Amino acid sequence: MGNNLEEKNNFFEFITVTIKYRWFLFFFIFIITASAIAFALLSPKWYKSTTSVLPAEKTDFLSAITGVSSLIKNFSPSRGLSALTGPTETDKYIAILKSSSVLDDVIVTFDLKRVYDLENSYSEKIYKRLMSNLEIEVQEEGNLTVSVYDENPKRAAEMANFMVAQLNEISTRLSSTNAKANRIFIEKRYFQNKKDIDSLERKMKDFQNKYGVTAVPEQIEATLKSMSEIYINLYKAEVQYNILLQSLGADHPSTQNAKIEFDELNKKIKDLNMGQDRSQQDVKPLIPMKLAPDLANKYLKIYQELKIQYSILEFVTPLYEQSKIEEVRNTPTVLILDKATPADHKAKPKATIYAAVAFTSSTILGFFIIFLIELMKKMKTVESAKYNYIVQQLRKDLSKIGIKRKS
Repeated sequence: MGNNLEEKNNFFEFITVTIKYRWFLFFFIFIITASAIAFALLSPKWYKSTTSVLPAEKTDFLSAITGVSSLIKNFSPSRGLSALTGPTETDKYIAILKSSSVLDDVIVTFDLKRVYDLENSYSEKIYKRLMSNLEIEVQEEGNLTVSVYDENPKRAAEMANFMVAQLNEISTRLSSTNAKANRIFIEKRYFQNKKDIDSLERKMKDFQNKYGVTAVPEQIEATLKSMSEIYINLYKAEVQYNILLQSLGADHPSTQNAKIEFDELNKKIKDLNMGQDRSQQDVKPLIPMKLAPDLANKYLKIYQELKIQYSILEFVTPLYEQSKIEEVRNTPTVLILDKATPADHKAKPKATIYAAVAFTSSTILGFFIIFLIELMKKMKTVESAKYNYIVQQLRKDLSKIGIKRKS
């Protein structure tokens, strides 16, 4: 009950004080609000011009090349590793637009030192003034908007369009420089790859000429097949010779013929194992069994290295061709959706906003003043000692300030 009564008393006191100073509040709020509106109406008019752009899509030249893996097709030399993680194209465009290169060109081209009346000011101050009249935003649809405020609507539009033109020029130049660096790197790797392939091919040719082989795995397989057949014939000849030896005797012509056949087969196997067979002097379709393991090992090493280099060449060649195209390509990096045009009405200052802010702030300040006055009156009646102390201290401070000003 006590709290409710106190709240009612406070509310009634608030109403009483408000009614008591109603005319003060009215004129105080009216004068401040009217002054703010007048200031907004009489201040120089600023116009806003906006241009909207989109990043240009890059043509995938590798899609026209057959026999290239999907990894290569999705790789762009101009993007590099930043395509996987890092800033987007829009972020790069914003960085370019806010760079000192673009801002300096804008300041010089449109003589902003004179326009902003900052001819004797530092460059940093001119940059801040220009940036305060510049809005660069990424919209939800993905397009980038560049807005410029200026007292001259035509100049605002020209500045916005000029900045987009500078963005295109600088971005294209940077892409070309990056593409050139990539081309040099890929070209170096491409020619090194070609050199390695030539060296391995000569090594393979020397190996084939030295050992008289062309395809080691196939020749080893043929050697094993041929040797197995000869061993079977040797076994048959040995059995036949032993039978004839026991049945007809060693001096019988059939036995002697069987012995000659058996000896020739043994000699044939020995020559094949040693690589001394006359049938292999010029062309060696069969590999000596004694040399087969070593030859296979050497051949596979050269063949594996050569196959790796061929795979690298298959990967590098499309990249090298695209890097040359990217280096000389001079297409725009951004597409203009909406070109900036001179505005037909001002963007700021807006009288409605000034009026709303002035009305709100003056109302709060007005109530603070009247309640402070009432508080001081009550203190004078109830706590006269404290009131006199506060008044005396304020007078002393004011007198000191007055003395300092006079001096």
